[in-house]
Amino acid sequence: MSAALRPGLLHVIGAGAAGLAAALEAARRGARVVLHEATPQAGGRARALPDGTDNGTHALLGANPAALGFLEAIGARDRWVEPEPEALPVYDLATQRLRRVALSPALWRDPALRPEGLSAQAMLALLGAALPGRGGSVAAAFARHPALLRGFVEPLTLAALNTAPQEAALPRLAAVLRRMARPGACRLFVARDGLGPDLVQPALAALERQGVEYRPLRRLRALSEREGRATALVFSGEDVPLGPADRVILALPPWEAARLLPGLTVPQRHAPILNLHFARESVPGLRFIGLLGGLSHWVLLRPGMASVTISAAFALQAESQELLAPRLWAELRQAALAARLPGPWPEAPPPCRLVREQRATPLHGPDQPPPPPPRRLANLALAGDWLDPALPATLEAALRSGSRAARALA
Repeated sequence: MSAALRPGLLHVIGAGAAGLAAALEAARRGARVVLHEATPQAGGRARALPDGTDNGTHALLGANPAALGFLEAIGARDRWVEPEPEALPVYDLATQRLRRVALSPALWRDPALRPEGLSAQAMLALLGAALPGRGGSVAAAFARHPALLRGFVEPLTLAALNTAPQEAALPRLAAVLRRMARPGACRLFVARDGLGPDLVQPALAALERQGVEYRPLRRLRALSEREGRATALVFSGEDVPLGPADRVILALPPWEAARLLPGLTVPQRHAPILNLHFARESVPGLRFIGLLGGLSHWVLLRPGMASVTISAAFALQAESQELLAPRLWAELRQAALAARLPGPWPEAPPPCRLVREQRATPLHGPDQPPPPPPRRLANLALAGDWLDPALPATLEAALRSGSRAARALA
């Protein structure tokens, strides 16, 4: 009997992206898997809300092979589509100018598709920032190139690291820049209908086909360990003893992992993301627009909905929906009219829903502690987007860590 097919159960704790990937990888290797989730539904911080609305806008790049491979494995790859296959529309609210910016450096030979401020010296700064081994902040690396920082580097940093350039650690952005240099790496993909139908539901269906038992509303309250092994899982009203061949993957956010494993070194500072979803008439097609010079950072338009995303939204954590909606709708409307998107786009904001993720990601500053080893105990491994030693906390990092944890225990 191979190691992957040995007897015993694998308990995956947490059905976010990392837990879904861990359960799928382990099941495909022949393990008997039970997937436990504390909440009523799977997805974690990449989930759909009970009414079907996404908690936030999640985009993938061609530079995300783990995420795209996971979508292929669950039969959902064709559900993620390119809303802007030519170049990304970027609207500057300060200058009221709309530009089309190519994400791929290979397309910057066309002056019309270059980021603003991309001089020869700025290009050298961008190449230098991608080199491994450099420290400091993103803002310091581009201090001599403010136009490129404002128009390209800052939006990329906010999108990938959820951290402002003044605080963002350059090595994390460097890992993103190196990946973006690969052929096809800058193609941008979003879920056609939403995270529920295009990620979570296909993943759960794939796990069911693999024989994985899914148990929602199962919060792990405590973990018993002895002599370097996990010996029992303590759920509400039930203790689950672990046999010699049983294994555990904790696919949890850092604060939950630290609660269960005292002494674990985890990130202490986190950054919020704010999303406002506006109802709109169902216009076919998807669009994705970047915004500069305002509160909003990204706009995603789907049939029946227009969503605004604000990364690293520290200053807006206390703002009410009533105050935010008119300001964000005005910015969205201005960009939509400039891009000549099909409307209508009335001045008054339509009904909307505000969604805050207060601890969406770790704050990727220079003082972020290095992640602990994934293999915490002899029969227990950690998974989660915060555990990648190089990449920022994204869907790609979460799915990579889940598969890595399953392989470590195989």
